[in-house]
Amino acid sequence: MPLLHLIPGLGLFNRQRKGLGLFLFVSFLAYLFIILLQWDLVLISFRSLATAVALLITAPDTLMEIFSIEIVEFWISALAVIVVPIGLMLVSVKSEKKFALEKAGQETEAASLGNISMQAFMRNVIAQSAAAVVFVLYSIAFLAPLLAPFSPYDQQDFLVTAYKPPLTHLQALVLKQPKIQALEVHTSTGTTARLASTLIGDLRTLKTRNEPHSLRFVDGYSIDNGIVSYKQGMRTRTMTVGELAVPSGGNPAISRIFMLGTDQYGRDILSRVIYGSRISLSIGFLVVLISVTLGTVIGISSGYFGGWIDALLMRIVDVLIAFPALFLILIIIAAFGNSIYLIVITLSFTGWMGVARIVRSQVLSLKEQEFILAAKALGLSNMRIIFRHLAPNTMTPVIIAATLRIGSIILTEAGLSFLGLGVQAPTPSWGNIINEGRDSLLNHWWISTFPGIAILTTVVCFNLIGDGVRDALDPRMRGQS
Repeated sequence: MPLLHLIPGLGLFNRQRKGLGLFLFVSFLAYLFIILLQWDLVLISFRSLATAVALLITAPDTLMEIFSIEIVEFWISALAVIVVPIGLMLVSVKSEKKFALEKAGQETEAASLGNISMQAFMRNVIAQSAAAVVFVLYSIAFLAPLLAPFSPYDQQDFLVTAYKPPLTHLQALVLKQPKIQALEVHTSTGTTARLASTLIGDLRTLKTRNEPHSLRFVDGYSIDNGIVSYKQGMRTRTMTVGELAVPSGGNPAISRIFMLGTDQYGRDILSRVIYGSRISLSIGFLVVLISVTLGTVIGISSGYFGGWIDALLMRIVDVLIAFPALFLILIIIAAFGNSIYLIVITLSFTGWMGVARIVRSQVLSLKEQEFILAAKALGLSNMRIIFRHLAPNTMTPVIIAATLRIGSIILTEAGLSFLGLGVQAPTPSWGNIINEGRDSLLNHWWISTFPGIAILTTVVCFNLIGDGVRDALDPRMRGQS
């Protein structure tokens, strides 16, 4: 294989695989651009990860004094920005080899159901495009600390920054005052002290995104005789030049752009939408994973064993389906609080009943088939029959249900957050960002509009993927395509 083809997608630019090749190539270039743009933060993230591991081994108590959940976000982003391009490269190489074998007529193995379904899915341009958009959304969620221009929690000088429309440019004076005060950690040994100091320094650099000095946003300023006069809204204030971090160029102010505008507290909407994607997309994925797993296990157990087990499990399903899901969710949240973990658990345990019924109907049909009867005649255990024969043959409706359900879960979480019963401020999620802008929707439309567009795009794309998966796994639809 030529060395140039190690770049993902270049070897797939042909009539059959041009779409996949273009997607892999553009994705690889995007990740490479992020690495080049934020290489310093990526290196610091890996260094802080190594330092934290060393402290965990030598002085775990010291690590607990320093540890912050924000640094974990940078670790995940740094790992993703390295692992994803490698994964794209492996996918590209595998696809090129497979296509070369097919072109040379050396593909002698019979195509499996998975390969046939994947080929059918790849012929669906709409589903492919939706999958590409979902990949971009999850990439943004993983790389949020590297992509967000501001911290989503920073309440800027709201006299200047509040309710600014999209594409607003503002001036900010750079102060000598640091954004984050130094943290003193008492350690006993020299090695531990060096590791702790390194980790503290890296944590401050990551939190400030290499802008260690505080910014003061102003509508205008002037300097006269060592006194800086600046205007914030209707107020005019002063400070000495000594309070400014004047660079070598002599300009004490820098310009910042708010691409999607700001909210009532001067927080950047773009940064909050980017960080909000992590909550909404993660909740959707985790809830579907838990509920589908639980529904599959209960459905297989009910259909295979039958008898009183089937009767008991199905009556539980009937009761839970008859009970209004939203009402049950509201009762649980009112009784136990509304943390993110509780929302995931609540949505998971109120959404498995449909999957259980689908799987049970599949198992009732399959367990009378010849291959299951033969397995029982050979004396295979129930667990072996379930995991080796029944479960794989029930995956088709489960996969379809999972892809179609992610969108509805994201909508449910957004609705709870909009009502103030989901993710709580200041943690951003698409639902509570819309809630924050609902009272000023006519005058400041951008606060609710952009997270609303994000929700709409995500739900539509997941539904399109679900339709594409259903068509790919349905032999009748494959025949039509």
